[in-house]
Amino acid sequence: MIELWHCHNTRSLRVLWALKEMQLEYTLHTLPFPPRFLDKAYLQTNPLGTVPFLKDGATTLTESSAILLYLVERYSQTQLSLPATHPEYGAYLNWLFSSDATLTFPQTLVLRYSQFEKPERQQPQVVKDYAIWYLARLKRLNIHLENHHYLVDNRFTIADISVGYALYLGELLGLAKHYQPQTQAYLQRLKSREGFIAVKDIGEKNSHYSIKPIDIT
Repeated sequence: MIELWHCHNTRSLRVLWALKEMQLEYTLHTLPFPPRFLDKAYLQTNPLGTVPFLKDGATTLTESSAILLYLVERYSQTQLSLPATHPEYGAYLNWLFSSDATLTFPQTLVLRYSQFEKPERQQPQVVKDYAIWYLARLKRLNIHLENHHYLVDNRFTIADISVGYALYLGELLGLAKHYQPQTQAYLQRLKSREGFIAVKDIGEKNSHYSIKPIDIT
């Protein structure tokens, strides 16, 4: 049985959304955020204290994009993936992994220095700089979406889940007003999926935090 540890609006939302789209059976554990401080027992499950954490038999994973790739390959979810022989397979992998390395990385610094650190340690200039960095890193996506509804193969895949979460997090941070129209339309298209709607609020009641919008003007 697949088990997922999840906190509301964190990167574990990618995995929860994917599991819903795949219609796989799983056991869900919702945690307060940050779990390493608010649920010390969780450290016995995942010593890093981070989410997502997925357990599938003897297999354990902590990286959201890797979990998505694992699930589509392990459970033959061909409707949400591309085979290695597909002409767009390289682009598929690139979108999947750039969603974290390029997009959510600067967002984590924005979150940390705008609201997770104590007031005396918050850094408005860091927040503004990395918010602008994140928006600048959307350039390739903005260009691609001028002529595409989805990232690869003209259909919804886990690459869209991974990139879509980064755009959604940006929206929660108040940055979507800076998105280009085609990127905003893409995000709304993803958010209208039944799978996303079904899971987006899970864990909210015991999350113990909410993401506050920032102003970079």
